[in-house]
Amino acid sequence: MDAAGLVYAGVARQAEMVARGDVSPRDLVEASLERTAQLDPRLNAFRVVFAEQARAEADALGEPDGRPLFGVPVAIKDDQDVAGEPTCFGTSVVMPPAGADSEIVRRLRAAGAIVIGKTNVPELTIWPFTESAGFGVTRNPWDLSRTTGGSSGGSGAAVAAGLVAMGTASDGLGSIRIPAACCGLVGMKPTKDRVALAPKTAETAWHGLAHYGVLTRSVRDTALVLDAIADRPFAEPLVAAAGVTPFRQRIALSFKVPPPLNAPVHREVRAAVEGVAETLRRLGHEVVERDPAYEAGVMFRGMARYFHGIRDDALATGQPRVMERKTKGMMRIARLTPRRRLERSRAEEAEAAQRIEAIFDDVDVVLTPVLAKPPIEVGRFEGRGALAAFNGSGRFVPFPGVWNVTGQPAMSIPAGLSADGLPLGAQLVARRDGEATLVALAAQLEAELGWTDRRPPTS
Repeated sequence: MDAAGLVYAGVARQAEMVARGDVSPRDLVEASLERTAQLDPRLNAFRVVFAEQARAEADALGEPDGRPLFGVPVAIKDDQDVAGEPTCFGTSVVMPPAGADSEIVRRLRAAGAIVIGKTNVPELTIWPFTESAGFGVTRNPWDLSRTTGGSSGGSGAAVAAGLVAMGTASDGLGSIRIPAACCGLVGMKPTKDRVALAPKTAETAWHGLAHYGVLTRSVRDTALVLDAIADRPFAEPLVAAAGVTPFRQRIALSFKVPPPLNAPVHREVRAAVEGVAETLRRLGHEVVERDPAYEAGVMFRGMARYFHGIRDDALATGQPRVMERKTKGMMRIARLTPRRRLERSRAEEAEAAQRIEAIFDDVDVVLTPVLAKPPIEVGRFEGRGALAAFNGSGRFVPFPGVWNVTGQPAMSIPAGLSADGLPLGAQLVARRDGEATLVALAAQLEAELGWTDRRPPTS
């Protein structure tokens, strides 16, 4: 099997091949490094690659010992710590080396994974596109003129192009699901507090908006990794749910944009999500038109967490004056946003979550778009101010953020390609702790739609 075949085999198959002795961890590392050297100059997915360190870690693993990710190379988003390496957050600030791995990285290593490198993000992970003054533009392997999304865009590009089978991601207002949709991947934001944020806390991770997860090409791979890194274990392993045909589900199809955002839904996005709905009907599920009880005030106040989280992160670097123009503009917006609005958002979170979750008294899953339009061109907001970028971003990605405010699990799955060959995504949402429901349904859709067979032109 060539390097592309080894990486595109995916997380679960890589681990199985190592366990059987068909390949070694060093073989998998070399495949990822070969692919990265070949393709990353065009993509700019990685900020830094740990080639010799990864080879040494692979050689030091020894014989397979049953750990679920034994020998699997992984990429780490550059807002999560890798011991001995600065966490740059997409900034030009010279940061000190991290003293220890973040908890998500520690758990990946404990499960047998090998860290290949750190992936690019926009400055302070603010935007749904991955471009920064310090580290350049990350490009979509489906079309190099288009964005990978953000803020986990480096991980999205690396997984979609077959540089690694899995990359970590974080999601403050959609940053797992947006790159998944832009790059034709699977990306789940788990239930709030499912995956540990340490050494960050709810306060230091955008005041409770942030969730950690992963990007992969298949539902089974996502389930396997989430089982390994979950801080609060699932009732049953998610990977088992990926192999279960779900009972007849009742699905709410909704194209309503959560207020106060306002965005037209592109006809190709609408058609792709309707296509997923039709597939669900063909599989025996009931699909009805229902809108969640979105509340404009809840989302409006929730954005105060985002603004203040950005300002907190900028100040924590110790050098806010060297930030990009758009970042400084977002800091000014934070200064004008009353902190009591943030505090009210935190105080009302449980009640707001309960109200929006009332839809699950009638249905099992909500189906929406992820993006309002196909992946936008890179550089769309280059040279623009914070308000232009913020408002434009809201029109691009209006659907994911509300579920960060209220904490339910939400998953992006591939919904096909546009006429121009760009990935389109659909979002599945379940009640709190309903990850297994999403995994079972998404795995059934994957078997029917066959998205793991598709590879982008730059691969």
